[in-house]
Parts: sequence; C-alpha cells; structure tokens
Amino acid sequence: MTGSTRMKASDLLVKALEAEGVREIFAVPGEENLDLVESLRNSSIKLILTRHEQGAGFMAATYGRLTGRAGVCMATLGPGATNFATPAAYAHLGAFPLIMITGQKPIKKSKQGQFQIINVVNLFDPICKMSKQIVHGNTIPAIVREAFRIAEEERPGAVLLELPEDIAAESTDALLIPRHERHYAVADDAILNEAVSMIRGSKMPLMLLGAGSNRRQARLALSEFIESTGIPFFNTQMGKGVVDEGSPNFLGTAALSDGDYLHCAIERADLIINVGHDVVEKPPFFMQVGGKKVIHVNYRSAQVDQVYFPQLEVIGDVARSVQKLTHKIGGRIEKDFSYFARCKQEVETHIKEGADDSRFPIIPQRLVADTRKVMGAKDIVALDNGIYKLWYARNYKAYEPNTVLLDNALATMGAGLPSAMMAAMLYPDRRVMAVCGDGGFMMNSQERETAVRLGLNLVVTILNDSSYGMIRWKQEHAGFPDWGLEFNNPDFVKYAEAYGAKGHRVSATSQLVTIFEAAFKQGGVHVIDVPVDYSENKKVLIDELAAKACLI
Repeated sequence: MTGSTRMKASDLLVKALEAEGVREIFAVPGEENLDLVESLRNSSIKLILTRHEQGAGFMAATYGRLTGRAGVCMATLGPGATNFATPAAYAHLGAFPLIMITGQKPIKKSKQGQFQIINVVNLFDPICKMSKQIVHGNTIPAIVREAFRIAEEERPGAVLLELPEDIAAESTDALLIPRHERHYAVADDAILNEAVSMIRGSKMPLMLLGAGSNRRQARLALSEFIESTGIPFFNTQMGKGVVDEGSPNFLGTAALSDGDYLHCAIERADLIINVGHDVVEKPPFFMQVGGKKVIHVNYRSAQVDQVYFPQLEVIGDVARSVQKLTHKIGGRIEKDFSYFARCKQEVETHIKEGADDSRFPIIPQRLVADTRKVMGAKDIVALDNGIYKLWYARNYKAYEPNTVLLDNALATMGAGLPSAMMAAMLYPDRRVMAVCGDGGFMMNSQERETAVRLGLNLVVTILNDSSYGMIRWKQEHAGFPDWGLEFNNPDFVKYAEAYGAKGHRVSATSQLVTIFEAAFKQGGVHVIDVPVDYSENKKVLIDELAAKACLI
C-alpha cells in the first residue's frame, strides 16, 4: 500500500482512479456528484462532458474495447443513472471493460424522502459483473481496485459504483492499493497434445476467430499459427481484423448465421478450431452428434447447448496456448485445402458484385467498396446498427484488429457516433469514420457538439432511407405488408452546420469517394448525407443465397 494523509473521500476516489491510469472521465454530472467534480478539478483526470449519459457510456466502453483498460463514465442518480443501462448492457454483452460511477442522495440521513431515488445497485446487477454502493470512505481503495480487476479480467465487462453525496464529503485516511498486472495460466500439455492429435488426424480443419480472440496480445500468436500451419481461417463479425483478412488463408466473415457462400466451406470441414467463441455470437455452424468436431480455445470453458458442445477444451491464456500449439505442430499441416481455396474464390467473386455499380441512391455493395478505397489498413470504421452492418461485415476487409468497430452482441442503435468519437480521440493520426443509419444516428446525434468541442477529426456517414431499414427488411422477409416504419428526417446538412460541423449531401454515386477524401483532408467533423437503396438486401441476401449451390 502507498501512504496517504487524511482527505475527503471524493479526493481519495479520484486518487484511486489516477492510480489505475484513468486519464478521462466522460460525464453528465448532477448535484450529487459535485464533491467528485471538485476533486476532479484538482486532479490529472480530464472531465469530458457529453450531451447524454448514453454518449458518455458508449465512449467509455469503447475506450475499454480499444485499450483493454476500463473506461470510466459518471452520472447522477435516478434518470442519470438509468440512462447508463444501455451502455452497461453494451459493455456486458460485448465484453468491454467499463466503470460507471453514479451519485446518490445521502444514505446516513434522508433530506428529500424518495425524490429521484431508485435502487440503482439492484437495477444494474443483472447487466454488470459487479454493482456496489460505497458506504464508507475507508472502503474506497479496495472497492476501486476490485472494480477495475473485475471489469478488466476475462471475460471483461461493466461495473457500477454508486457514491452517495454524504459519503463523498466525509473524511478518510485510508491507503491506496496499488494496481498489479495479472497473468493467465496456459493449457496443460496433455490437452495441447490431444489438440495437436485431433488437428493432425482431421482431413479438412478450419480455424474460426470469434469475439474473444480480439485481444491485442492474441493477434501475433494467431497469425503465426495460421502462417506456419497453412490452416485456412474465417471469423465472426466481432472477430474481424484479428488476423489480416488480406491473408491468402482467409476465407471470409460469417456475417450471416447460415446459408452464405462461406458456409459451404464450413459445412465441408470435419474439424473447427474455434478460438474465442463468445455465446453472444451464435456459432456460424451447427453441431450434430457424430458430425464435425470442435476444439474450443478460450480463456473460459465452453457454455454447452444444443448446437455447441466441443469435444476438446483448451482453456487458458489464448495467445500463449496458441503459441504452444504452433510449436508442437512444428510446421505446415499437409492437407488437401483445394476445396477451401475454391470456396474462397467463390466468396471473393460474389462480394465484388455491385462494387462498381453506379445506381443512385447508392447500393450497399458500392458504399462498402468506396469506403474501403479511402480507408487505410489502420483506419477505423465504427458502425452503428442496421442492415448495412451485414454488408460491411461481409464485404469490407479488415487488415488490423479493431479497425471495424461493430456491435454483434447487444446490437444497439445509437452507439456508432460515440464509438467513433472515442476512436478519433485515441488515434488522432488515423482516419475515423462513423457509419450510421438515419434512425441510429438521430438517437445520439447531439454528441456532434461534443465532437466539435473536442476538436476531433471525424467523418460521419448517414445512410438515409427515411425508415428503420433493418426492421422493414425483416418485415418484408416475414411476409408482412410494408407498413409503419417510415419517418421524416431533418436537413442533415443544415443540422450539421447548426452544431459547427461541415455538412455534405451526395447527389450522385460517383461523388462519394471525392467527398470522403475532401472531408478527411480538411479535418474537423463532417456529416455526409448519403441516400441509400436497400433493394439489394432481398436480391442478394435472400433470393441469391437461397438459390446458391455449394461446389462439388
């Protein structure tokens, strides 16, 4: 422990946050946070005001996603706290380390009855790894250290700490508890040898990279395994970019649960090495007793259900376990991967269709292709949620980890813009683009003021079809009449300018790349209104896939 003098509890909390390496807190404070705000004023931590608690929560969660260290956000009690529910669920399902600090009325002596008081701790308990009220200043060092440990360890997630205003104001002489790093065990050699035996004994093995493989330390080990063994791989939506998708061994992204061209290869495989499987993403294959075998490689044991029951579990530090597997295999696996190579070519052929289509409004294939043209290997695309997410997951190649930020866990609308803002803060030397449907964009569009105030360089692309397009597509696919899902939008160019951003409207498909390039070169916050035609959804994602036949 480190030394401390007697101080206000809120000062001690801030010192504990500083000891954890916290540099920013994203917040919409209330009167119950005023002691904490004052303590932050005299600290090294920057207080960043957002225009809604969701914006603060999504930014903090994205900080956790991109760095592996918990992001921190703050809100008041009651309605301020409840507005953290969606970011908490976003971090909980997405496995993003997040610390939420909320205020509360005095707990030692009530002065306002039940005004604005709800049981926040119990409310958040089902969507957090820990939800706790601080009841004495002396407990702050231990609670904060434990909160960060729990939020950051595998599987990462959200933690809520409630700080009542009378506790924040009291004095304490508690000592800080220093941060320490953790190291995970490696799978037992006997299990690794069994995995090697299964791989060598298979005829057509495939590697699948899921959400849990998207940890910074795992990329090198996984890349070396694939390059050394020659085993082809594919990924889930949240596994995009973990290993370079420009690799000759990359077959594609399982953007759909079943029935895509990639699934022809998946169906033919007799062994799947499933790295980082997360139950929030249902596996893009269906196991049957006596069918294909699965090796589960992860930090935690598999959660078994009717379609996922692996025959072998390699549990422990993923990077080190994979490194040992690579060493034990000792080189290239001599298998006939010619069928997988043909499937790869089939996938490539189909995702290129429409990439040069000049129709206007723009179709998704051209939109994705034009986005890829202007974004470098390390540049970041942050997707909100809508049908376009499937097109980006399927057609947009990611060459680096966390360069396609999509949410295939909670899949909430409204997170795309704040996520992109956080990426732009962390990586000011990279191009960052938020891609939002008009519905999702309007859910947190006010955060453009935050982006402008922070001086961010950011391009926000709004896909404008004046409707909730994903649900409208599902409505059509289910055989229901097209009804009830259309709305009117503001003039997005004027709306951007009202916030001090630059606004652009695309009037021809050929303009898109030019507008993208000009916006990035000029810098600042740019909003681009792009009319989009989703008629290709049914043609390609339903009719064409239903008629496809796998290679013989």
